[in-house]
Amino acid sequence: MNARFGMKASAALGIATIGLLGLSACSDSPEETESPETTMEATMDPSAEETEGSMEESEESADAGANLVGSGCSAYAEQVPDGDGSVEGMAQDPVAVAASNNPMLTTLTAAVSGELNPDVDLVDTLNGDEFTVIAPIDDAFEAIPEADLNAVVEDADMLTEVLTYHVIPGQLSPDEIVGEHETVQGETVTITGEGEEMMFDDAGLVCGGVTTANATVYMVDGVLMPGM
Repeated sequence: MNARFGMKASAALGIATIGLLGLSACSDSPEETESPETTMEATMDPSAEETEGSMEESEESADAGANLVGSGCSAYAEQVPDGDGSVEGMAQDPVAVAASNNPMLTTLTAAVSGELNPDVDLVDTLNGDEFTVIAPIDDAFEAIPEADLNAVVEDADMLTEVLTYHVIPGQLSPDEIVGEHETVQGETVTITGEGEEMMFDDAGLVCGGVTTANATVYMVDGVLMPGM
């Protein structure tokens, strides 16, 4: 019995040895399978994420400037090439916030935010729905005689009427803006011409088709007056 047991033990030991040698040979093979850590590192390559993010930002910039029209658009781009007040920056914010970041619209921003008259604050209204905003640039306000401008600013009702006359419900692209449109103030504003020659009542286009998160903006060189 002892002899048979010894023979069986020897045979088992031999088989185990062959098995170990086989495993050792497999581990030395040059065709090793990648470890989970290696695969994860390749999948989470930060350079790939950065490239994808850059492409998305480029596409957003192209979309924001796709419909711009007006002879002053290039000057606007030179004055505000990037940042919150640029074409791309304004596209990220609701219109009252976007306008406040644009250095060409400081007087308009002051007028709609209660800074000129604390009884007139249209920020929540402008940010709360979709609009087309006719936005007089600072030079447009400076062209108004000081006494006349002060008279409007000091009268809250009159200032509200003037400001809301510059706002049309809904977003209108440059291809849709020409024509007569009822304003938030209630009267009708008339847009004529085409391209760079567009007129908003008697005000000329500076740069239009600037999009914000909830509005389309047309910067103009004059302040529109309802009833005129």
